[in-house]
Amino acid sequence: MANENCNIISIAFRHILLLGIAILCLNAKSKPKILPDRALIFNRAQSLNNGISVSWLEQVWNKNVLDTSEINPADLRLLKKLGFKSIRLPVAFAYYESHQIPIEKVLAHVDYVVKECNLYGFKLIIDYHGGNLNDSNYLAETPKIIKLWSVLVKRYINQNPNNLFFELYNEPPHMNPQIWKDAAYNIVTAIREVDKHRTLIVGASNYNSIYELSRFVRLADENIIYTFHFYEPFLFTHQGAEWVGAAAATTGVSFPYNGENFPKLNPGTAGTWGEANYKQYPRDGNEQSLRDKLQIVKNWSNKYDVPILCGEYGVYNKYAGLDSRCRYIKAMRGALKGLNIPGMLWEYNDGFSIFTGPPSVENLPTCMKDAIGYTATK
Repeated sequence: MANENCNIISIAFRHILLLGIAILCLNAKSKPKILPDRALIFNRAQSLNNGISVSWLEQVWNKNVLDTSEINPADLRLLKKLGFKSIRLPVAFAYYESHQIPIEKVLAHVDYVVKECNLYGFKLIIDYHGGNLNDSNYLAETPKIIKLWSVLVKRYINQNPNNLFFELYNEPPHMNPQIWKDAAYNIVTAIREVDKHRTLIVGASNYNSIYELSRFVRLADENIIYTFHFYEPFLFTHQGAEWVGAAAATTGVSFPYNGENFPKLNPGTAGTWGEANYKQYPRDGNEQSLRDKLQIVKNWSNKYDVPILCGEYGVYNKYAGLDSRCRYIKAMRGALKGLNIPGMLWEYNDGFSIFTGPPSVENLPTCMKDAIGYTATK
């Protein structure tokens, strides 16, 4: 009988949760409230242009998580000299929790970055990075994400909203878009109970896909910048990336496409989706293709009259040639500028680094200086 009572309570609790989410979803479809200064959010989005991600507190690229020596003011001085205006700080909150690292210890490092960015005049995005959300666990995971953001929002409530931004969740996985939208709306609603003025950054499912964003119905909140990640054409930007596997095994791909030096398909790639990318590359591997694909999200931005941000773009540097990487980054910057879309590079000093060694002006190749628009007078 006790087990039966527990099952009844469990079912009832689940129904209450589902009902609550359904009510929130109905609210999400209501007409958004218009802010007094509509241009403010667009200006904030533009202020993030010429940005870069720094993996000080992220567990994949930075193997020494929470090592204070990783956070070095000299890096900020270098980024300032190179002309970067904003920093995106991925923080592996779920990773730290799973490794029983106290949240106060994590936030002490975030505090330091906030302080240093204020000192050097950088706009800063705190990004919830590396979460566990998916279709099957969203009822349990969403409250965890909300709990974390509730702590952050209260901690930074007095930080200037023109300078500090919150990115709700990095790269929601390949999941039901409506489930992700419901989760995002619940997180936004919880944040707004405390902070009415902070500009939030929200992407679409399928890893911040431009295609999913183009199908996304905007949330009922005016103070949001919508983000996407752009690694097209993937055959070039992720060639040889070990975490992708066989689909990215073909290396020696240049940008733009050149039929004279185009490599043969790696046998391991045959039969994967990477083979389709390979066959498409003669059409995708050029600047016009970049502009055409970016136009998809620009059209969506115009449709809903909302600001957008290219939150990540870059090239895995282990196999891609330097000249091709420079040409790609310069082409991307030009395409983004032409469409008035602010952009942020991934990333500062690891697998996608723009340097040829430890970060320094001396290790920034001439072609990369040209690509990012750096001149020695800066």
